[in-house]
Amino acid sequence: MVSTHRPPAVADASETHLLSVWLGALPPRFTATEVDAFRQAADMATPLYAGQSALNGMPLLPHVLGMASILVDLNMDADTVLACILSAAPEYLADWADTLSAQWGKPVVDLIDGLSRMSHIQALSAAEGTPQTAQKNNDRAQQLEALRKMLLAMVQDIRVVLIKLAERTQLLRQLSGASPVQQQHIARDNQSIFAPLANRLGVWQLKWELEDLSLRYLEPQLYKEVAKMLDERRVDRELYITEVVAQLQQALEQAGIGGEVTGRPKHIYSIVKKMKSKHLQFNQLYDVRAVRILVEDIKDCYAALGLVHHLWQPIPGEFDDYIARPKSNNYRSLHTAVSGPRGLALEVQIRTHDMHHASELGVAAHWRYKEGGKSDTKFDEKIAWLRQILAWKDDVADHGDLLEQFNSELFQDKVYVLTPQGKVIDLPRGATPIDFAYAVHSDLGHRTRGAKINGNIVPLSTRLENGQRVEILTAKHGAPSRDWLNPALGFLQSPSARAKVRHWFKYQHFEADMAQGRAKLDKELHRAGVSTLSLEKIAHQLQFHKLEDCLAAIGRGDVSEHQIAITIQAEMSPGAAEPPSPPIRRSASTQFNQAGVTIEGIGNVQTSMAKCCKPVSPEPIVGYLTRNHSVTIHRQVCPFISRLTDDRQNRRLSAQWASQSRGVSAVDISIEAHDRQGLLRDISDLFAREKINTTKANTLSRNHVALMQFTVEITDMDQLQHLLTRLLQVAGVITAHRQT
Repeated sequence: MVSTHRPPAVADASETHLLSVWLGALPPRFTATEVDAFRQAADMATPLYAGQSALNGMPLLPHVLGMASILVDLNMDADTVLACILSAAPEYLADWADTLSAQWGKPVVDLIDGLSRMSHIQALSAAEGTPQTAQKNNDRAQQLEALRKMLLAMVQDIRVVLIKLAERTQLLRQLSGASPVQQQHIARDNQSIFAPLANRLGVWQLKWELEDLSLRYLEPQLYKEVAKMLDERRVDRELYITEVVAQLQQALEQAGIGGEVTGRPKHIYSIVKKMKSKHLQFNQLYDVRAVRILVEDIKDCYAALGLVHHLWQPIPGEFDDYIARPKSNNYRSLHTAVSGPRGLALEVQIRTHDMHHASELGVAAHWRYKEGGKSDTKFDEKIAWLRQILAWKDDVADHGDLLEQFNSELFQDKVYVLTPQGKVIDLPRGATPIDFAYAVHSDLGHRTRGAKINGNIVPLSTRLENGQRVEILTAKHGAPSRDWLNPALGFLQSPSARAKVRHWFKYQHFEADMAQGRAKLDKELHRAGVSTLSLEKIAHQLQFHKLEDCLAAIGRGDVSEHQIAITIQAEMSPGAAEPPSPPIRRSASTQFNQAGVTIEGIGNVQTSMAKCCKPVSPEPIVGYLTRNHSVTIHRQVCPFISRLTDDRQNRRLSAQWASQSRGVSAVDISIEAHDRQGLLRDISDLFAREKINTTKANTLSRNHVALMQFTVEITDMDQLQHLLTRLLQVAGVITAHRQT
């Protein structure tokens, strides 16, 4: 953000005057105490920043005051503004955290620290060239998306992201004095990383400005051409929209239609993007100016449409009824284009409040539609929650009521780390360097012998944290260790990495298994008295694409002798025997539909899910043969299984979920929340909306804290994770987790 040479001891007098003017322009919503705090913070920063400059060459103090003005316009609280003013202090102030904490408090220091870490990760990734130098467009898009997710996950408080957006906007506003190389670099980062973040969070004021100003430096000629074709200043277009909104609002009131009208002039970047994506000329665009009407119900939508068409002449072929015929993502709205006041083209969107909410926060979310790319349901839900928090910000008088909501834990199910080349890798929370290695490449994982985190050698079981730079130390020719598959040792967290290790051990003796399998198959053919059957056909009947894979599976015992015999008989007498079932391990295996699992090495016995750990598909499971010869299914990490004595280890049975199991599992979940009226009702309503059946509920309130336990029926871990995420979004809920 700043240059690194030492600041002089005194500040320029003009900067002191600038501070005085800035303080005098603050809105009256800030108290005298808060304004005084701003003054003291600026007084501390002024000598620190004197002689320093931002990336765009602008003096540092005017730069941070410009950032602060943007945050003031966004209606941010005093702590956010203070953190913005002092944001560059860590560059020049020794022991800055203790110094600032003593005067301004820990919340302000946490914001500054979050901003510093966010800037460090952004700079580290950019310095290594990863997303700019990616060879393929798809790789570049994936890396930019991963970087955006990491930047969100890096911060515990979403206000840090808003400070960062203000910084990037201020850089662009004063970018004309920077070198052409700096202009291109800053504009590219803003267009690819920060404008999409502003878009996702619904911070439209900054999103539009980041996009337009970035385009101005990345494609200056195109920017000037479109600006000239608009033939209006943005302020003139905004005045035009204001007039249209007022006219429509008055017409709705006179017609007795309750509605809310908003509008916006389309900014230059979105015009250029639409012209490129749809191969249109400027005169073919009818949404350069647009308004939106929100009404109570569907009949009012069509009534408002008639009113609009009565006021202005519709443009032929520019009407779409997405209420009668919703888009594939369930987006619903009426779209029409008319020749508005002064004969200028005007787009009008009409929808109900519920439709608008779904468009902004639901599966039809506008930001995802605009950005394109593959949808990530869980990530999109988290973005929707952050947008809701930011929307509440302007409606709540006391910002203190929202501080706990700003401290977001929404992105803590993932961890984002960097390769030595700056590529972002996302992993499950709790992942280790071995998980990281397998995520980069299977061969790297197999040859892993050590790891460095931020340059320091660490144990392979170390849990990775956001923003760390991970380097894998390898053997020239290596193989995974069986210890990595032991859950108690904590080497692996990622299911995909665990599967790759299992796959390696499964196929390490492939040639020997194949030879043994051929011997077994020849034995069954000899027993059946045939020698002319096609081995390829037998393999195909056993559901293998290659004969070699089939022979190896027979050799390993994945295909039983009984299955081979049935297949041979079916080939000898077509239609005389039923096709064999898909290969499973060992001939004595059996699948229990009521439990939805397959167990190795036993006959048909009664099976049930263990009540101590309540396993859920697809988490790893193990069977336990009880004294009455029934089988209970436990999670592999169940304490009961880990405490088995040596004389009971032979009761363990290998088990796995049936590939198409659709049964339900009972799971215990615990919720801790601030007790309030209607809390249980809101949680019960959530269960009903998610179609979750509750079989047991216990609640206890102590010191205004509600402790709640539920037993619910779910189909798989994805549904459980989705439910826990939604529970955290219920007002007042502090924690929601599965009981173990």
